[in-house]
Amino acid sequence: MLKRNSKVLILTAKYGNGHVQVAKTLENKCKELGFEKVIVCNLYSESFPVFSEITQYLYLKSFSIGKQFYRLFYYGVDKIYNKRMMNLYFKMGHKRLHEIVKAEQPDMIINTFPMIVVPEYRRKTGTMIPTFNVLTDFCLHRIWIHENIDKYYVATNNVKEKLIQLGIHPDRVKVTGIPIRSQFEEDLNKQDIFKKYDLDPNKKTLLIMAGAHGVLKNVKELCHSFISKSEDIQTVVVCGNNTPLKENLEPLARSYPNQFKVLSYVERVDELYRITSCMITKPGGITLTEATALGVPVVLFKPVPGQEKENAHFFEDNQAAIIVNQIEDIAEEVHKLLSDEKKLTSMRENIKKLHVPKSADLIIEDMLKEAAFIRNKQLMAGSVNY
Repeated sequence: MLKRNSKVLILTAKYGNGHVQVAKTLENKCKELGFEKVIVCNLYSESFPVFSEITQYLYLKSFSIGKQFYRLFYYGVDKIYNKRMMNLYFKMGHKRLHEIVKAEQPDMIINTFPMIVVPEYRRKTGTMIPTFNVLTDFCLHRIWIHENIDKYYVATNNVKEKLIQLGIHPDRVKVTGIPIRSQFEEDLNKQDIFKKYDLDPNKKTLLIMAGAHGVLKNVKELCHSFISKSEDIQTVVVCGNNTPLKENLEPLARSYPNQFKVLSYVERVDELYRITSCMITKPGGITLTEATALGVPVVLFKPVPGQEKENAHFFEDNQAAIIVNQIEDIAEEVHKLLSDEKKLTSMRENIKKLHVPKSADLIIEDMLKEAAFIRNKQLMAGSVNY
């Protein structure tokens, strides 16, 4: 029987922060449950550091100048999925993976990024390690799918149905939501949060997550338009590690201290989510999951082609988000939303319906059962090997 004091290998990649955040959340949960060892590996960075750095840079550029190229990759890869051009991707990281497996002998492998090398490693070597994919978006890309993945953990029934349509047995897919930090499950006093950030509880709060790549252009002009149109709205901009943006906005914060706040990286961003009336953000899988946990209506500006566009349309279809594609329309749409309490309430309720509580617990508990079942089958068949 597979026990909690087993070893787990979590593989991830830094193409956006979502995959790494999910890996970290699952790592923390495994440690909390008493796993003997948890190895988190950015397989591509460890295998091909220069190539990985270049491709990560190109990925970030896809949010600005490279949108058409990313669209071609994301929507075009299905056409080459089983052809020669994918062979390189199948092999990437094979050597490093083999080294880790031999050295650590993990009892199971978790992918938070679609690494085909892992199931391909099983196919080519016969090394049978229970392997699981944790999908990090509200949509499905075929590159996640492989016959040697033992189970898939997905955000919604919609994603599960798509997997089933592509030939995956229903028993190999579980709807668990996307794992997020445990702080989003806590109960906090809102009045304490308003006081901490020096915000007025009697005003509506607009939160702009501006630090991420590709969220907004002309942030300063946009914030000024919010300030000038209504004194009943207070705007908070989180710049993350974007220091130039924060420095650019600080004069505005000094001029309007009661209407505008600018912050750099915020460790407990969940606190701001709890007191915001609505949020302007990019439609990354983790950010949207965090919004579902705390019932935050979201405004999504011009989603880039690929998973973020698919995420955005899913939330819009569920009346939990508004998509705005023109920068000149965003101020008007946000003001319209903030003045419509009925719509805000409806969006809060709709986005909360998309949340699956304690996702990390559900995933790890189910993986333990699945891995134990797989191991028992292998023992009975006499086929366990590393």
